[in-house]
Amino acid sequence: LWLYKSQIQLLPNGLVVKGSLHLEYTPIQSLPNGLKVGRGVYLENSSIESLPNGFKVRGSLNLSDTPIQSLPNNLKVKGNLYLSGTKIQSLSDNLEVGKNLYLDGTEIQSLSNNLKVGENLSLKGTPIQLLPNGLEVGGYLDLRGTNIKELPNDLKVRRILYLKDTPLAVKLLSKKYTKEELIAEFPSGVQGKIRLK
Repeated sequence: LWLYKSQIQLLPNGLVVKGSLHLEYTPIQSLPNGLKVGRGVYLENSSIESLPNGFKVRGSLNLSDTPIQSLPNNLKVKGNLYLSGTKIQSLSDNLEVGKNLYLDGTEIQSLSNNLKVGENLSLKGTPIQLLPNGLEVGGYLDLRGTNIKELPNDLKVRRILYLKDTPLAVKLLSKKYTKEELIAEFPSGVQGKIRLK
């Protein structure tokens, strides 16, 4: 359903869209209860402020550059979740992201415990200081330009951990570690490469 740049403000309850729903650059502020979408939901640069509880998206969900400040509980996104440029400060309980989670440039302060991201998680340039327990990232974890000072012991990252311009990287680079000593400073669940510079 292509409503890109339209003036639509409301959608009917129980709406079923077999393909993707495009509401970019619209004045819509909320989505109706019972909305079912077969693929992606694209709301970037819209006026969206809220999503229904338990909302499920079979494709990607793009909320970039919207005024949304919080996510509903039990949000499930099988594809990518784009939150860049929003005022989001924390993630909701039981959030599931099948592919990539982009939080670059948000005001994120905390992530929910036991968050699992199927592929990549980008927190680049956010004010976050702590990562939650049980965080699992199937691809890379980008922490460049954050305020991260330490990593949780049970952190799992399969590909690359980016730490450039973080207090943790500054601390580690200031010491004269051998390669083995440096690797020992990281949780055993960090399986891929580590980029400090």
